[in-house]
Amino acid sequence: MEELKKIREDLNINGPRPIYFLMGAEAYLIDQAVSYIEKNAINEAQSAFNTHILYGKEVSVDQIIGLAKQYPFGSDRQLVLVREAQHLSRTIDQLVAYVQNPQPSTVLIFAYKYQVLDKRKAIFKALSKTNAVYTFNPLYDNQVPGFIEQLAKNSGWHIAPQTTHLLHSYLGTDLGKIHNELEKLKLVLPVGGEITPLLIEEYIGISKEFNNFELKKALAERNVQQVMRIIQYFYQNPKENPFVVTLSILHQFFTQVMQYHCLQDHNPKTVATQLGINPFFVGELTVGARNYPMKKVSAILHEIRSLDLKGKGVGTQGFDQEQLLKELVYKVM
Repeated sequence: MEELKKIREDLNINGPRPIYFLMGAEAYLIDQAVSYIEKNAINEAQSAFNTHILYGKEVSVDQIIGLAKQYPFGSDRQLVLVREAQHLSRTIDQLVAYVQNPQPSTVLIFAYKYQVLDKRKAIFKALSKTNAVYTFNPLYDNQVPGFIEQLAKNSGWHIAPQTTHLLHSYLGTDLGKIHNELEKLKLVLPVGGEITPLLIEEYIGISKEFNNFELKKALAERNVQQVMRIIQYFYQNPKENPFVVTLSILHQFFTQVMQYHCLQDHNPKTVATQLGINPFFVGELTVGARNYPMKKVSAILHEIRSLDLKGKGVGTQGFDQEQLLKELVYKVM
């Protein structure tokens, strides 16, 4: 997200750079950066004649350089975009001479997804000298709720923390998937509207009652009946509720409960700041800490790690998700 922000601010203040080399594992953010540069680097009325889109699988570095060195048609600038540029990894060093002396009237963008350049390579050093390299890494898990909130805000919607958490627990950290699912709501939710669990259940398919968010809440409260209803639903819908995702979310929760126990000041604002969480969820941690002493939490974290190995087939001939879910609940409660 920081790299995207840097590109926007720099382009708005200083205008477009002659070269943008966008690389890294987070393809969604690379696409967002490309889209922003495309819209703001060249006059829209002249873009039809001066925008060239190439694909790394289909072109050579020499062909890219040849096109980049051409002059724009009836404009002061042209844009050359190379998608799937990672397919040029073996020959990308041939770009060094052009990087050292780029065509001023060309904005050359490389979308180099899922990989990063070797920092020892001449091309990386050349690009770095001109501040052309932007690396897009996946967001940390605790950064995703903020991303969801920002997407909602960009669409003019309101979203409550618990709804954000529901989306996060179901969709994980795949930013492209999160974006695509929220796009569905544009058909039914006007600007100024609120994303509710009911809307999510109807249009995205996440049950507002049976999800990891509710399982975590029920475990924190030691609500045995609700816990059993949820894991039965999980067993009947394994593709929607992968065991490994459930374990990951519960491991994170009980880790936070352990951290809560270690804090001397349990003021909600202090807890939220120290643990880096939304204040809305401090109450859940307080309940969890009250129901699970530190020694018990330590044992639960050990059992979760053990079950994680079982779920991945370590030391077992296979596994039954229902059995593992029941074992998890037994170990926790």
